[in-house]
Amino acid sequence: MIEVEALTKRYGSTTAVDGLTFTAPPGTVTGFLGPNGAGKSTTMRVVVGLERPTSGTATIHGRRYADLPAPLHAVGVMLDARSVHPGRTAYKHLLAMAQTHGISKARVREVIAQTGLEPAAHRRAGTFSLGMGQRLGIAGALLGDPATLILDEPVNGLDPDGVLWVRRLVRDLAAEGRTVLLSSHLMHELALCADRVVIIGRGRLLADAPVKEIVERSERAGTVRVRTPDPEPLTRELVASGAQVTPQEGGVLHVRGASVDDVGTAARRCGATVLELGTESGSLEEAYLQLTGDAVEYRAADARGGAR
Repeated sequence: MIEVEALTKRYGSTTAVDGLTFTAPPGTVTGFLGPNGAGKSTTMRVVVGLERPTSGTATIHGRRYADLPAPLHAVGVMLDARSVHPGRTAYKHLLAMAQTHGISKARVREVIAQTGLEPAAHRRAGTFSLGMGQRLGIAGALLGDPATLILDEPVNGLDPDGVLWVRRLVRDLAAEGRTVLLSSHLMHELALCADRVVIIGRGRLLADAPVKEIVERSERAGTVRVRTPDPEPLTRELVASGAQVTPQEGGVLHVRGASVDDVGTAARRCGATVLELGTESGSLEEAYLQLTGDAVEYRAADARGGAR
């Protein structure tokens, strides 16, 4: 289990993490999200002892990382898959890690096979593609057979088969009762593999809830979509009944405050022809963008010169 309690980290006058509290429980894949500069990397670095907190605590199994008797067995970490000596082969890199914790050569060969690195095991890491480097980083995180894993952008650079493999891997690890904290910018992927999501912005907690609950916060979730050649009379009928109606292109209306049955009944009352009728689904990406809209540090300008 990972427990972050009232964590604050300052660099001079800059506050990178501001009173952050959340828990990543065992048996769960916890997605960790936030815009660039939100404090995700700083938080993870504090959790694994690479930074000291200004105040607050970050513990793994109730202990600070520095107090773990055998860190590699307790927590597997991949924060930067490129932090490998380019002149070492994959096998020798993993073997050097193993020897610091009394891990056998057999286990090294096992994680090499598990991560699909066997064909490249004796190639120098400096020749690896981005995707192969990610596999090596994951192999290092798995080496000590830890109860907790912290993975930062593990699918970055992987082909579709690799992405599917990572998805299955983290789900299987959680099913075994392990804790998995997974940071990623790929909302679709997190929606498929995470059980719950922690979202931060400007170092502060914005949301901590199951994925389904976060998605239900999307503005589009629960909206009724109706397409009709008679949008004006149907709009008047719906508004008169207390619904909120937003016209779209092509005779589409987005309706809130009314059910599908309510919209169909209103169409019958005013004689409007209905071509399509159903409920819109929200998405993790939409909910995320709504939650972090005021916490984006760097915002691009659109073609007209305005901020997006």
